[in-house]
Amino acid sequence: MTASRLELICPAGNPAALKAAVDAGADVVYAGFADETNARNFPGLNFSRREMEEGIAYARQRGCGVFIAINTYAEAGNPGPWRRAIDDAAALTADAVILADIGLLDYALQTQPGLRRHLSVQASASNAEAINFYHRAFGVKRVVLPRVLTVKEIADLNARIPVETEVFAFGGMCVMAEGRCSLSSYVTGRSPNTDGVCSPASHVRYEKRDGKLVSRLGDFTLNEFSENEAAGYPTLCKGRFVARGDASYLFEEPASLNVMAMLSELAAAGVSALKIEGRQRGRAYVSRVVSAFRQAIDATAQGEPVVSGCLDSVTEGQRDTTGAYDKTWH
Repeated sequence: MTASRLELICPAGNPAALKAAVDAGADVVYAGFADETNARNFPGLNFSRREMEEGIAYARQRGCGVFIAINTYAEAGNPGPWRRAIDDAAALTADAVILADIGLLDYALQTQPGLRRHLSVQASASNAEAINFYHRAFGVKRVVLPRVLTVKEIADLNARIPVETEVFAFGGMCVMAEGRCSLSSYVTGRSPNTDGVCSPASHVRYEKRDGKLVSRLGDFTLNEFSENEAAGYPTLCKGRFVARGDASYLFEEPASLNVMAMLSELAAAGVSALKIEGRQRGRAYVSRVVSAFRQAIDATAQGEPVVSGCLDSVTEGQRDTTGAYDKTWH
């Protein structure tokens, strides 16, 4: 496999971002409806049905596909909004739906069998047994892998499964196992798994205190930044806490995932697609990141060097990481 076969999957939190991603060279754009059915349910984000229809038409005219994320878990006793989202995605001729909930996967299989089904990272499927089950039971064609596997582990996994794999390539680095984290709900009462929001902006506060910038989430102080220190967004998993008398990041420092230097390795491991994270970002960010990855994928396919450091200014805290992909710890 060569890097030219790596599909570039790009975020769109609104119609302007969708057009920016398409124009910058995305192979596929992923987006969600403006409700609790997708894991980026923030005010001012996402698409009405009419906007999604127009977005799909714009992308198709330019040779780009659209995946619709319906990747939260349905509310107990109220599956209606999620089922309508699946039906509407089929009616709008989306190229695929991204699902996590087993009940919704079954609903899509039974009622919209012609609609391609991808397994969301929110399902936390990271081993062959789990992925093969989703393929057998629900006809899943692709799985988005959690950001916890090394390149070698991904290669070994691809040798044991009959579906495509999609991995995160750039953007927010979630340090927890997606689909299994409820930290946000303890502080804000809202969870990404059911409400579609992690650390919602409505609960975020920044304060000046003793010459430092203090970030807060709800009633909790998560970090203090000096004047010359880049301030990250306050999420619990990336907070700086005092333990045994020392203040430090207990889980992971704020940094953006960036695998631009690893494209050949990921392609050789059998990865089918690279996913850029960032549906909460504006069109300028989307255009810049998508364009950079389009150029990097094309350059790698042609055996040319990839320009490194071109996205440093848009990374979280002006730092990047390859995360678990090349981890050396155990």
